[in-house]
Amino acid sequence: MPMYQPSKRDGLAGFEGGRILDLDTAVKNGVLGEVAVGGFGGGVGEKLDLKKMIEELNLPEVPSVFICPISLEPMQDPVTLCTGQTYEKSNILKWFSLGHYTCPTTMQELWDDTVTPNRTLYHLIYTWFSQKYLLMKKRSEDAQGRATELLNTLKKAKGQARIQALKELQQVVKDHATARKSVVDEGGVVLLSSLLGPFTSYAVGSEVIAILVNLTLNSESKMNLMQPAKVSSIVDILNEGSIETKVNCVRLIETLMEEKDFEVEIVSSHSLLVALIRLVRDKRHPNGHLPGLGLLKSICIHDQVRSLIVSIGAIPQLMELLSGLSPDSLELALFVLNVLLSVPEGRQAMKDCSNTIPNMVKLLMRVSESCTEYALSILWSVCKLSPDECSLIAVDAGLAAKLLLVIQSGCSPVLKQRAAELLKLCSLNYSDTIFISKCKLTRTIQ
Repeated sequence: MPMYQPSKRDGLAGFEGGRILDLDTAVKNGVLGEVAVGGFGGGVGEKLDLKKMIEELNLPEVPSVFICPISLEPMQDPVTLCTGQTYEKSNILKWFSLGHYTCPTTMQELWDDTVTPNRTLYHLIYTWFSQKYLLMKKRSEDAQGRATELLNTLKKAKGQARIQALKELQQVVKDHATARKSVVDEGGVVLLSSLLGPFTSYAVGSEVIAILVNLTLNSESKMNLMQPAKVSSIVDILNEGSIETKVNCVRLIETLMEEKDFEVEIVSSHSLLVALIRLVRDKRHPNGHLPGLGLLKSICIHDQVRSLIVSIGAIPQLMELLSGLSPDSLELALFVLNVLLSVPEGRQAMKDCSNTIPNMVKLLMRVSESCTEYALSILWSVCKLSPDECSLIAVDAGLAAKLLLVIQSGCSPVLKQRAAELLKLCSLNYSDTIFISKCKLTRTIQ
């Protein structure tokens, strides 16, 4: 059970022995900032629910004296023990029910198990959270009103004024859920979508896309954005933009692909695919790898696009990237490569790439079982395509010993079966004695 150890730095002016002696002193010394403590809720007529305020605010930092030493969560019903330590009532009663008759913080034996409601601390907690909650509500209302004003400005503004309005709206929408709802409810999605088209500047388009990815788009909005001219505008911005803008473009296209009436022709774009490969190859901005590969995975699921992906040189470029990718990105890249084996051009490109066999052998029994599965599938396809040539290269790269590891591991039966079949295929070009020597694990380690 986690225990909170208080320090002198965490103390409040007006505290003695774990109890708040004087609320006014605590407020005066800055615990509550500028909260008025003339009554509950900072002067609000209706009493606010403390539990609701704590949950909705979800603050990362709360004064340590408000935290229960047992749960490490803000207290809603603080009670104090005879030792002077204060706890959330439900937590300390549970502690007692487990047979503990000590103070959890000091581990002193209790000479009295009475729990005394700490009203003063409760008032302090309530007032502090009330201030934060009312301020949050005020800001949300202000943001909602400002979003409406900015939408009205966008209907008339042009040039630099339009860009400034979009920038401000993007920030408001990013920070406030109420502003996002207001934009959607007041027809802002249609207005923003109308700004995307063949003559959209990068400055306008990048801000529009940054706003749209933060909104909940309904089916009608998605269908509107799937118009060829608008998709073309998004792709142009994906090719030109900063890393943040590129990631936003990827997120927006993925959102459109979730629509049930989505047509694959929308992503059958040479320009889009080139932009995605460029994004995942950008070593300066690794934060673009995962979203870029995620969209590429979604696209290559559609078999009509696979030959086009192969034709832009995706296979050798992805092979070159594998060693520098994070585990999640690596799994996505291997998925894409594995899917591209379904077309003849993909299998041929995989065989022609000099990195294919060495990279796949290295990845066996590394990272995850999924990665091993994809690597095995790729090796099987390549070796099957040209057994004499590829099997020799694979065995020299240490494949035989790796396959034995797979067979003896806790992998799924399907993977073990595939490994056994590939091992048999590779053995056809060797005498038994030579092949057994190739299977030595020490050879692979060296």
